[in-house]
Order: sequence, then C-alpha cells, then structure tokens
Amino acid sequence: MINQLTIFGVGLIGGSLALALKKAGYCRKVVGCSRNEAHLQKAVELGVIDKYCLDGGEAVEGADVVLLSVPLGAMKSILSMIDGHLSPEAIVTDAGSSKASVVEAAREVFGTVPSRFVPAHPIAGREKSGVTAAVEDLYVDHKVILTPLDNTSKSAVATVTAMWEAAGAQIKTLGVEQHDRVLAATSHLPHVLAYALVDSVSRTDYVEEIFQFAAGGFRDFTRIASSDPTMWRDICIENRAAILENLDHFQAELAKVRELVERSDSQQIFNLFEHAKSVRDDAIMKRN
Repeated sequence: MINQLTIFGVGLIGGSLALALKKAGYCRKVVGCSRNEAHLQKAVELGVIDKYCLDGGEAVEGADVVLLSVPLGAMKSILSMIDGHLSPEAIVTDAGSSKASVVEAAREVFGTVPSRFVPAHPIAGREKSGVTAAVEDLYVDHKVILTPLDNTSKSAVATVTAMWEAAGAQIKTLGVEQHDRVLAATSHLPHVLAYALVDSVSRTDYVEEIFQFAAGGFRDFTRIASSDPTMWRDICIENRAAILENLDHFQAELAKVRELVERSDSQQIFNLFEHAKSVRDDAIMKRN
C-alpha cells in the first residue's frame, strides 16, 4: 500500500496509473505536479489526483513514491527541482522510453544514482495524450520493464514492482542498454516510420485523394503518428544512437526491397514477404 504517490506529468501514463491504483485501493493519496495549473485542476475534477502543487519541492513532501512521467527532455530539471526535498525513505521511479538518458540525468543531479531510484518503462499507451485520455485499465496485461542498477535497493524494486502489479501490469527486467536497443527496434523505429510516411504523403500533389481513399492498412500503420510530438522528439534525441542503428538497418533492407521490385523479382519478393509473415506469426503465437 502506498500512502502518497506524487506524479510529475499527470497525462495518459501517470493519470492511468493513478486511476488504476485508486480502483485497486492501493494508494491513499495522489498528488500531481506540473507547470499547467488548469491541467492539474482538470485532473482533480476527473478524480485522477486528490490535490496538486505547482512547486516540485512541496509536491514530494510526504511522498512514499515519486513518479516522473514527463518527456525525457524534462527529466533532469524535475530531478533538480526535487533534490533535497525527498524523505530518506522516498522511492523515485520514472516512465521514460529511454533509460540510459534518465539514469545519466539522475547521476548528474545527485552525483550518483540513488539506491532508491528505480528506472522503469511501462509498455502501454495510446495515440491520445493528456489527462482526459487516462483510463484505469491501461496497464492490464501489459508489460512494465524495470532496469535496476547494481546499487538499486531490492526493497525499492519490490515496492515499484508491487505498485505496477496492482495496476494489472506484468513486470520484466532488462539492463539499461539492452532496454534502449530493444525499444529502439520495437517502438521507436515504428513511430519514426509512421511520422515519416504521413509527412511524405502530405507533400504529394494528390494528398487529399490519399487520405480520402486510405484503407485499414494505412490507418493502422499511421495511427501512432497521432502520438505526442514532444515526447517522440525527445525520445529521438535521448536514444539517438540505438535509433540511428535501427534506421540504418531498415534503410538497407528497404533498399533491398526496392531493388527486388525494380527487377520484378517475384520469387524473391515472395520469399521476403513469406519470411516476414512467418516470423511475425510465430512471435504472436508465442505471446498468446
């Protein structure tokens, strides 16, 4: 049971966790903090948080757990804001899509990564953002990846694990670098491609016809291009090495496909498509 959870960034991710913990009866009080008072007032009206503070130091007073659910570019400033205001027992965790940059931000602010800092990443989301998009069942049967360091307190990890499990999530553990490389392939690259595809077709002479006659394939593939641009801009910057590695690999594969199409090599095109279908179908079957 958490007595007080303080959330920086009461949007889809933080707001959905708050709603889930309230439903489970796992948290007595949720405090929100951001620079947008109107946004925080809305969160109170919706029952997502119980109170709010505009001052970060005040917001963490009495907190058992502090969740940083803000764009990656804002992590360091939030950590600096709460430095010196946390109780010795307080646990700090985050929901960032890149872990190395968050760990480095903590190291720069505190001098060393505190033992009660637990880097984490919930693998759940929607293309909608903001507190009005928060739902209590967002994390049910979804994974949350923890990336504890060698000095991370086992009791802090246990507390963060129990919190996410109370929201219905499944907990997995990865190393920081491993997390960033895996997520660059499974999440970051697809978002970059979706944004690039929509941007590309928007610059054609027949853009109106494209969107008028877009079928399910185009809608499904580009759905994530409706995600928060600020968040994904920061992810591209903070996990750029792994994203560039995946972009280079994809560009090489795309060049191969282009060559096959240019040559009208039907057999090789079929072989490539059949292999991709088999790999994806096998992966889906293993998950079910």
